[in-house]
Amino acid sequence: MENARPPWARRCLGPVWERWSPLREEPLSSAGARLPWVSTVLVTLFVTIGSGFAAHGQPDRVPLDAFARALLVLGGVLLLLRHRFPRTVALGTAASAAVYFAAGYPYGPVFLTVVLGAFGAILAGYRVVAWCALGGLWGTHLLVGHWLYRWLPPHDGPAPWADELFVAAWTAAVLAVSELVRVRRERLARVRAERAVAERRRADEERLRIARELHDVLAHSISVINVQAGVGLALLDSDPEQARAALTTIKAASKEALGEVRQVLDTLRTRGDAPRSPAPGLDRLPELTEQAGGAGLAVDITTEGDRAALPPGTDLAAFRIVQEALTNIVRHSGSRTARVRLRHTRAALEIRVDDDGPATAVTGDPAGGGNGLVGMRERAAALGGTVEAGPRPDGGFRVLARIPLAGAPGRAPGADTVTPTTMEEES
Repeated sequence: MENARPPWARRCLGPVWERWSPLREEPLSSAGARLPWVSTVLVTLFVTIGSGFAAHGQPDRVPLDAFARALLVLGGVLLLLRHRFPRTVALGTAASAAVYFAAGYPYGPVFLTVVLGAFGAILAGYRVVAWCALGGLWGTHLLVGHWLYRWLPPHDGPAPWADELFVAAWTAAVLAVSELVRVRRERLARVRAERAVAERRRADEERLRIARELHDVLAHSISVINVQAGVGLALLDSDPEQARAALTTIKAASKEALGEVRQVLDTLRTRGDAPRSPAPGLDRLPELTEQAGGAGLAVDITTEGDRAALPPGTDLAAFRIVQEALTNIVRHSGSRTARVRLRHTRAALEIRVDDDGPATAVTGDPAGGGNGLVGMRERAAALGGTVEAGPRPDGGFRVLARIPLAGAPGRAPGADTVTPTTMEEES
């Protein structure tokens, strides 16, 4: 029903037609909007006083009387509702002006109320109503000036056609200016809407970035704490020294986690504040290896190629990918050894993390993974890279990441897919 094209009567008569129509609509403007009292009073005073001065220069027209002043005041008062009921105001001001001219009263600033009424209707989106109102006023002027003048005052003969051309030009100018203002407002509204969408998108991206950071920090540290807590409980009575060592590891891991969480939360401070400590990078892999060793995982790291200084974003992403891969081995693999290979080339940084398995816990599709693998792929894709994760043909699990060093930011094709042939070729 809403998309059906309305009949001409509804489009031109607006609220008058819709009062008896089952398709009645609410006005566009809010009913609780403040009424424009000041501007309405000023316009009404200008129209009534200006018409009085204009009458002195038109002795051939009917002098202003109480009925004429009532029509002038009516047209001005209608403007008080131009924001709430723009169609009614456009039609009402045109009708009062048509009666004013048909009665033979002097020309003057009465046109101003018609202009403001049509202007408000066009800005509110009721273009056809405004066109009908101005067209009806011009048509009434034609009828009165060239046909009904015989029976209507001041009985001074037909109006010159030059006056009709002036009225037509004036009507076209009003419509043109109103349309230009409407188009400009719509463009500004569109720009504001696009800016709001961009702001929301940036906020969502920042929220996801913080969520990834917190997940990577907490998942790794809590996994280490969980393993060491189990060791401490198992050896508390039989080997107190080993239990003490486990508790020491728990303390160090929790302290490290708290420090990184504070660093992540620092990004929520006032915009423009500098972080209190640098973001982690590959230079902290020895600390990561030590933490994994405390959880019972021996990590062998090999580096190939000439290592160069990495951009901060690439360095952080590489560190987090290795961290998450080792965390998954601690949590989901029975292997107590892991191999990390970093291959530096001029075009990209390649990261490969292997374990020999077997898997001790399966949470969904191994290749699809949970939040950790999704976070790895998002980090790599944000830098134009890819992450592949899945079981190896000879057993165990492999994470293979490639981050271009000069790639344009954006989502690389296939960033969320696993390519078995590539995994097999690397084996």
